[in-house]
Amino acid sequence: MTDLDLMLRFMLQVMIVLAACKAVGWIGSKYLGQTQVVMEMVTGVLLGPSVLGRSMPELQGYLFPRKLEGLTGSHPSMSILYIIAQIGLVLYMFLIGLEFDIKLISNRIGGAVSVSLAGIIAPFALGFGIAYLYRDRTDLFAPAITDTNAAIYLGAAMCITAFPMLARILYERGIARTSMGTLALGAGATDDAAAWCLLAMVLAFSKGNMSIAWLAIGGGILFGVLMLTLGKKLLSRLAVSTNETGKFSQGQMTTVILILMAGAWFTDAIGIYAVFGAFLVGCAMPRGRYAEAIRERIEPMTVSFLLPFFFVYSGLNTNINLISGTELWTVTIVICLAAIFGKGVACALAARASGEPWRESWTIGTLMNARGLMELIILNIGLQQGVITPTLFAIMVVMAIVTTLMASPLFLLIYGKVEPGTAAATA
Repeated sequence: MTDLDLMLRFMLQVMIVLAACKAVGWIGSKYLGQTQVVMEMVTGVLLGPSVLGRSMPELQGYLFPRKLEGLTGSHPSMSILYIIAQIGLVLYMFLIGLEFDIKLISNRIGGAVSVSLAGIIAPFALGFGIAYLYRDRTDLFAPAITDTNAAIYLGAAMCITAFPMLARILYERGIARTSMGTLALGAGATDDAAAWCLLAMVLAFSKGNMSIAWLAIGGGILFGVLMLTLGKKLLSRLAVSTNETGKFSQGQMTTVILILMAGAWFTDAIGIYAVFGAFLVGCAMPRGRYAEAIRERIEPMTVSFLLPFFFVYSGLNTNINLISGTELWTVTIVICLAAIFGKGVACALAARASGEPWRESWTIGTLMNARGLMELIILNIGLQQGVITPTLFAIMVVMAIVTTLMASPLFLLIYGKVEPGTAAATA
């Protein structure tokens, strides 16, 4: 394949992805009450082997080829899509961190901790039990994986919250800066960080190398503490001239991107996904005119062009046609119910016990229950590392789609429609 052929194939992929996301997003918004972000995940599944690949395999194979004929490894165009997807996600999570107001949650830290613990302990316990229940009855885990490792992995996968998706839903609804929105973001970020630490332990046990887990957990905590203390103090110097004059130079933008990519690279390198590094860098950035200038330059291209590739790319790697037979569909239903009650209901009750009104409590539970593509990421890692089989991968993808599709309609039913700029949206 020549460079010209690769460029033409990539440009075709860009057109197909953006057009499909726009069309499916419009349908979801108008007729299904879904946000754009949720429909972008669905678009990925539609464009992948689950739908397009099954109905028109030759077309799907041409648009999104898995391998270059005669060679092993990914097709070059798919590698480019993957890189764009990751850059879009990193930039977007940086923007979410830039909007994350720690002061809103500082006075209600007890509630955030309660919701987070409920969102970890309950689904982990259910996932742990389900793994033991079905360990010998179905081909869900790789033969070499011990019962304990299998149970820890499934428990960790059940703990996942769709943090990027949760953040974008809150943003699209205009309540990311509210007390409730910040509480949900804080709890979601904590839950995902804990789940990734559990995953690091599973991979460490499976490889017989505990240094993997210690590096991920210890390095992640150290990075977070340093970034939000010393890092925040050092970064504040970058904003002095901008906040005084309102001017933001190209050189300043380059510096911000360098710091962002360094943070994302570090957390990814130590075994915690890059989104956490990007989010923490955003949290540590100075506020005021400086933050607004950054947002004005990054947000439009990130949201409208780069981010959709993250959701679509993961969908392209998903095949839900592997589930067949009564037993496997029974397992799927059991996992879906356990996921909903273990995450959504548990978080809602924890929020209520912490003093939240029922309306806000059930809203938080609804948002925390969505798994989204963070689930697909942890599932892909489990599959690639030889922890789970393609069968369990497909089952868990169904659970992720079901819990994610529930989020927006239930949010509108419980919380109601909120327009950006209203008092409720900016409180």
